[in-house]
Amino acid sequence: MRVFCTEEFHSSGGDGSFILAKAEEALSPLLAQYEGSVRLIYLDPPFRTGESFKMKIGKGKQAQTVVLYEDKLDEESYLAWLKAILVGCHKLLDARGSIYLHLDYRMSHKARMLLDEIFGEANFMNEIIWAYRSGGRATRCYPRKHDTILFYRKSKKVLFNIKAVGMPRGQERRNHMKRFIDEDGRVGFSIRSNGKTYTYYEDSLIYPSDVWSDIEHLQQKDRERTGFLTQKPEALLKRIIAASSDPGDLVLDLFSGSGTTAAAATRLNRRFIAVDQSPVACALLRRRQLTITSEPTLTESTADAFSIRYPADHTPCRITTEIVEKNGNRVVLLKKVSFSSKESAPMYAATGYVDGACFHALHTNCAPKLPIQLPLPKDQTPVLHVVGVHGEQAFFTLE
Repeated sequence: MRVFCTEEFHSSGGDGSFILAKAEEALSPLLAQYEGSVRLIYLDPPFRTGESFKMKIGKGKQAQTVVLYEDKLDEESYLAWLKAILVGCHKLLDARGSIYLHLDYRMSHKARMLLDEIFGEANFMNEIIWAYRSGGRATRCYPRKHDTILFYRKSKKVLFNIKAVGMPRGQERRNHMKRFIDEDGRVGFSIRSNGKTYTYYEDSLIYPSDVWSDIEHLQQKDRERTGFLTQKPEALLKRIIAASSDPGDLVLDLFSGSGTTAAAATRLNRRFIAVDQSPVACALLRRRQLTITSEPTLTESTADAFSIRYPADHTPCRITTEIVEKNGNRVVLLKKVSFSSKESAPMYAATGYVDGACFHALHTNCAPKLPIQLPLPKDQTPVLHVVGVHGEQAFFTLE
């Protein structure tokens, strides 16, 4: 029998939640629950490119192309839409909070005027240039190889810790400096200029400026790659999160995309809320969160359970299953899945149980190749969750 759920719970995978919704639609419920309590917001919205962004899912004959989002608003509509989102973000931030808005040459200059209006010119922190190397070289103008990240604070009480993102100077000798070892055995370099001696140690920290050229753009064969075209590298988000939040703080991303913000927040022991309108983004975040762990920390780590919220899906779905005994335990053999009468390999499958409208996942497979086997819970009515390549999903009790 089919059941309909609006929430999904995992006992591991990061302390946070994903909401399947448009950014502007998610703001009202978020404000009702989190107004004034978010420490950091990172936004990577559509850049107003005029394009339709798609992703190929699956391989061979079963591969399908899925539309992720349309980026075709006219300028007036885009700015009105973005302003409403920024106003909501300002309300969500706490007094020590900050926002990073990631855009490119198309709209960054006009977005800065919106941020000045909403956050105040005095709360501007940085215009960060993320310069990268990627394919393609223009000839009619200089190649455009950077994005702009606008960094604003909520108030003068902002949390900003540049030491958290400093890197040791290392052994490289700079500006004809003389190498020395002091009485404590520390390796250093010195140089005399205008009557003054400047000394630097090998283990002293160098802090990033507002031009970030040391973080590479993801390449096609990068291990982080999820297939999401506008995916950002974890190194970029780790720098932002480390500098502008503490372990346990709440980080929000209203355009989750490939799930990079949630992944970086989890690795750095922060809580997260991720929002995206694409069911594919939901599937990508689920897969990333179920396969990563937080990095070691000197502070007590937070809980690692996360949830996913979405509208009930009534897309017609049929499955072919068989329940078998294996080593004294019951497992379900999932043989076929079809959504709207079209058979396809599912993008995700799980077994667990339902409590109210919440599905508790116990056994998951984030890259199923049919047929697959999944263990069944022993003490609850077993439920099977399947997700199609377009994000369609269905829940079935297995009596």
